[in-house]
Amino acid sequence: MIQLRGIFRNASSHAERCLYVKNRPTPRAPIFTGPQQQHGTFYELRTYYIQPHLNAAFLKLTNEKIHLRTAHSELIGYWSVEYGGLNQVFHIWKYENYAQRASVRATLAQDPSWIEQYISKAMPMLSSQDNEVTYLVPWSKIQKPPKDGGVFELVTFQMKPGGPVVWGKAFQAAVGTHTGSGYAHSVGVFHSEFGQLNQVHVLWWYESADQRAAIRHTSHGDARVVAAVRESAAYLVSQKNKLMFPCTFSPMK
Repeated sequence: MIQLRGIFRNASSHAERCLYVKNRPTPRAPIFTGPQQQHGTFYELRTYYIQPHLNAAFLKLTNEKIHLRTAHSELIGYWSVEYGGLNQVFHIWKYENYAQRASVRATLAQDPSWIEQYISKAMPMLSSQDNEVTYLVPWSKIQKPPKDGGVFELVTFQMKPGGPVVWGKAFQAAVGTHTGSGYAHSVGVFHSEFGQLNQVHVLWWYESADQRAAIRHTSHGDARVVAAVRESAAYLVSQKNKLMFPCTFSPMK
């Protein structure tokens, strides 16, 4: 009898262990966004939508008063959108960290010259504003165009979730085949942190809109470009672009 009870206890204990293993939650693989940022520097991308009849007035005012704003933080570039959106301006601001941006915003809010001479006049000219916080992808850096003038193309890619660890290698290859083959100059590749997530913005520079058209025609016949783009497209959800001209007061032209 004692032996039978021992056998039943062992069998019961084994069954409990099996049931625990069967019902134990399966660990989920974490979803990483790619290599961690090694520093706090980020770039704020801003888009302002201007009332059509006030577009010229807004650009004139900004040209005259932008120095009140750039006295507080670094402006990378300021562009007027020509194709891919009407009555829009796009600008990029650099910050070393979030504390710096908060300090700049607090200072501007108490700056009577900025408020009276610019904000009070410019804000009624806008229909809406949008901003996005981005980081440069680990393999990109800001590179100014080889010369002033020309046009800039902002291409926005909506990627599948998962971040650079999922699509980074293929996306880098697609950008690299364009820059490495001399087809285009990449100003910077930005990955969204706040705003629409899983977005990548590539800012390209061309000598002219016609040069861009000719380059695209040539590159579409390049097997290296076609192969790299095809692989990257497997992670793509959608994309859009804008062709922009630098404003006269833009640091990057």
